[in-house]
Amino acid sequence: MDIMASSITAHLWAIYFLLGIMVFNILTILNQISFIVMARRIKLFTPIFHTLNAIVIYTGVIYMAFHHIMNFAVVLMLVASIFIMILEIKRYKKLRVIKSTDLKLQESFKGYAKKIYAIEIATMIVVYVIAKVF
Repeated sequence: MDIMASSITAHLWAIYFLLGIMVFNILTILNQISFIVMARRIKLFTPIFHTLNAIVIYTGVIYMAFHHIMNFAVVLMLVASIFIMILEIKRYKKLRVIKSTDLKLQESFKGYAKKIYAIEIATMIVVYVIAKVF
């Protein structure tokens, strides 16, 4: 049973770190010094973000399989993780085509990225509240 306790602990810590990266990225956008610096910081954390999201999914599935739990909250968590992954991929695809000279696209990306991170953070909070209720 000790393995399952460490699995849920790893799951929770990965969620906290994932939420921390989301908050860091939105603060990076809000406190932008230059677009290039902001883009580098966000690009640096993108692989870490996806790794943590994969850890969240993996440890959650291990815990679910061990305890034979398959309810609405678990399905919601899996769907939310995939939704967050898709949003992050779309955000990254939009970022990578912006050139340093295209100021209009840079400004539109800032608004887009703020919305994406706000949706991701809200998704995590809503899923947490629903999981606590069920």
